[in-house]
Amino acid sequence: MDEMTEVRELRAHVPVPDRARLAPGRARLTETARAGQSRRALWLRWEFAIVAVVAAVTAVAVAVTLLVGGKGSGGTVQPAATPGVRFKGVSAAEFLRQAADAVRTQPNGTVPTAKQWIYTKTAQEPPNKSHKFMGDLENWIRYDGSAGAFRLGDRPLDVTKMHLENGGAGDERSPREMYRVLTALPADGRGTLKALREQDAIADSKEDSQARNDYFEIRVLLSADVMPAKGLASLYRALALLPGGKVTGHLVDTAAGRRVIALDYSRGEDPRTGESMHDQWLIDPQTYRIVGKRIVSGEGKVLGGDSLVATAVVDKAGDRS
Repeated sequence: MDEMTEVRELRAHVPVPDRARLAPGRARLTETARAGQSRRALWLRWEFAIVAVVAAVTAVAVAVTLLVGGKGSGGTVQPAATPGVRFKGVSAAEFLRQAADAVRTQPNGTVPTAKQWIYTKTAQEPPNKSHKFMGDLENWIRYDGSAGAFRLGDRPLDVTKMHLENGGAGDERSPREMYRVLTALPADGRGTLKALREQDAIADSKEDSQARNDYFEIRVLLSADVMPAKGLASLYRALALLPGGKVTGHLVDTAAGRRVIALDYSRGEDPRTGESMHDQWLIDPQTYRIVGKRIVSGEGKVLGGDSLVATAVVDKAGDRS
């Protein structure tokens, strides 16, 4: 199989790109490849930074094979050297309630002003050691959703004007709008589920159960650029009420060099291959904050994703601190 064919097949597994993170031309490239996909998330902030990697590579006509696992791993989820003993045998619901208790009293951190930018640096999952020129992906998005930027490796900074607020981009929302939704969520899980159902930000699918539709709503909000502590606690408590979650009985290593808790939720089957896939949330075992997300096959192979290297609130695109 030639390398460009492998790239095209890889893109079939990747979710729809985020306009707030990618230039419109690159976003349209990936959206075209995913033209048959249903259930577009109205509040989709990010799914995976690997989308940007694939799109950028395609844009400059570089034929490379992406998502190559670490040496000897084949891209399969491997336990970290030190097992996370206290999470072995813990149910997803129990873990999420524990996480909610831990995060609800944490400080919110810096809330940006309208003109400030949120900077994130992410590493692709699984680690790609074969093409070091690509490097990590750096993103910037203005808090009011009026502009976004990204840099891949040592390539020039790419800045794009946008209009995300008040439905300006149709299916996107600014970090500020997302933050407002999160701060207004009830403290309890059932109240949060009720509020999300009433808002119906993501149109429910008649083909899915209420629990699956609830999960799709929560999944998008868990990926917000700025996450208030109480909002995250509310989402955790709501997620604890839904079936289908599983906590990995050991810590796993991320491409960013962290040892994290892996929380899995089924995302159904790949419509092209019939292969089962899971969302795997990567959660810091000390802070219980989400530090990455990836798609994992039923056999445990990492198909794509990203993990957090660094984040900061900065005054302009290109700044890191």
